[in-house]
Amino acid sequence: MPMKIPAIRGVIDRRILVNFQVDPEVLSKVVPDPFSPKLVGGSGIAGVCLIRMKEIRPRVFPSWVGISSENAAHRIAVEWSSLGQSHEGVYIPRRDTSSRLNTLVGGRLFPGLHHPARFEVQEADGYYSVSLRSKDGDVRVEVAGRIASELPRESVFGSLEEASGFFERGSVGYSATEDAGRFDGLELRSFSWRVEPLAVERVYSSFFSNEDIFPKGSVRFDCALLMHGIEHEWHAREPLCQCEPDAA
Repeated sequence: MPMKIPAIRGVIDRRILVNFQVDPEVLSKVVPDPFSPKLVGGSGIAGVCLIRMKEIRPRVFPSWVGISSENAAHRIAVEWSSLGQSHEGVYIPRRDTSSRLNTLVGGRLFPGLHHPARFEVQEADGYYSVSLRSKDGDVRVEVAGRIASELPRESVFGSLEEASGFFERGSVGYSATEDAGRFDGLELRSFSWRVEPLAVERVYSSFFSNEDIFPKGSVRFDCALLMHGIEHEWHAREPLCQCEPDAA
């Protein structure tokens, strides 16, 4: 059964999707059952979502009681089967947050474990720089760039519209939990959806740079996308489990 949480409402103040092309054979060893990598042009797609949320509160509460936080999720585009039907979304092996509340309730009252991290953010005149270091020392992420008019030529996506549609369909995320083989589900319902390309000047993820997991040459930067000012809600979804054939 999904966690018994109310619909959570708020505003995505800023969201940067940093995306990489990954060798599908390598990626298939990273994602656990029941998931498999979703491919675009023969490549797996994985990355980091760097999101600042504000006015986060149960939907029935007024916006002024909401909280704000910086958050990061390492994510992999995946497919899976449930009751004979195919689904797509993202598998999230790691979540990090600036919010003490998120670390306390994540994996208990709210889907997904959240690790405490320190974020540094600069934003001015179309320039964005976000970096984080987790307090346990396991994760470091850096990205910096400016708003652009088009995707990089090396992107597997043929157009901004194609990239936008791909990530919009990945609205359901399943997070690793303390119970091996069990994954908490969470759905993002955006009331509007608009992305802009971000021309990246600097990008780094300790996770995707770990050659013990991703051998040299198996990961290549694809593109980065920017969103801001998005009204949204979070809804818990039923958990998935490795032990369930045709996961329900």
